[in-house]
Amino acid sequence: MSKFSGATIGVTGASGNLGRHVVQHLQASGAKRIVAISRSPDKLHDLASPNVEFRSGSFDEPAGLAAAFAGIERLLIISTADVLGRMRQQINAAEAAVKAGVKHIAYTSIVSPYPDTDHAAAIPNSHYWTETTIAASGVDFSLLRNNLYTDFLIPAAQHAIATGALYHATGNGRRAFVTREDCAAAAAAALLNAEGKHVYDIGGQDALSAEDLAALLTTISGRAVNAVNVSPEALRSGLTQAGVPEVMAGALTRFDVDASKGYLGIVSGDFDRLVRRKPRSVADFLTVHKAAIVK
Repeated sequence: MSKFSGATIGVTGASGNLGRHVVQHLQASGAKRIVAISRSPDKLHDLASPNVEFRSGSFDEPAGLAAAFAGIERLLIISTADVLGRMRQQINAAEAAVKAGVKHIAYTSIVSPYPDTDHAAAIPNSHYWTETTIAASGVDFSLLRNNLYTDFLIPAAQHAIATGALYHATGNGRRAFVTREDCAAAAAAALLNAEGKHVYDIGGQDALSAEDLAALLTTISGRAVNAVNVSPEALRSGLTQAGVPEVMAGALTRFDVDASKGYLGIVSGDFDRLVRRKPRSVADFLTVHKAAIVK
């Protein structure tokens, strides 16, 4: 039995893709009292069970978070989708959790966060300052530094296979992609078992270069795919020309730049120790989704 299966465990963003999976993992692992928190609790009905309570809560309304977090002993704060506003939102949630008496805060961060005022670095910057707020609060924590989602490779793989070129600005850098489902499993495991103050690097079992990924796509599709290294400026321009919003194009480009510096190539084994199995490989994930990436 898990150490904290009898604790009251809260999950923010429970109606989102990651939050929903975390709640399901908690249910499957025998958690007795789960509080699923969302701005839209009406979207949570498929998670209904005797041990799950639905509550309304918005990181944009910190005064209302007191009620949303009341009685929760262990809380998962899931980072928000608002690239430029997320730092304020997440700090609101962390401060409200401390005031509500939460004993352990788990937070979905990113591997190698760092402070930077450039809008293109809004994601690592927001994670850095949210982590700092949680660490300075004095409560126990599990900082879950998730690597890039394998799931997000699907549109990139579609384009690369269709054109024969995988454009990137990672140089010789590597990325330890991890599936969203595995990130959810790691978060649930931390909520149920982690004690004290910990930083976990949640990534895949291997760190892949762009050349590795191109070779993998070639094998899966049966079509030649070549990795083409371009400048960050060229990558960002190509993304915006393809219709990616400017803010997101900047963030995606910064991920490639960070990979070129070695920030995203961490293979720690933390997932294995938390979940007690190996994370799903990129090869397995993309092979299972072959129909979606090979048109």
